[in-house]
Amino acid sequence: MINGISINLYLLLSAVLFCIGAIGVMARRNTIILFMCIELMLNAVNLLLVAFSCLHKDATGQVFVFFVMAVAASEVAVGLAILSMIYRKKRSIDTALLQNLKH
Repeated sequence: MINGISINLYLLLSAVLFCIGAIGVMARRNTIILFMCIELMLNAVNLLLVAFSCLHKDATGQVFVFFVMAVAASEVAVGLAILSMIYRKKRSIDTALLQNLKH
């Protein structure tokens, strides 16, 4: 129990958030929505890391969350820079139009 809340509820919430993110990644074609869904999946994992860290009274999980958030922030910065360059060239952020970038 963490502050009166069972670890099972944290597991359930994290699983729901991760599934919403995974469905969003598979179903959507908008690149910004894809980035948001990836962030949702990362935050679901971060929630579990913090919950287990508090359950075991060890700060290692919380430190790992800090590094995951730093990597996620850099991923978003690079991804949005690439996205803005693609929008300048294609005038769309639809991922179906990005197949022509191979050539």
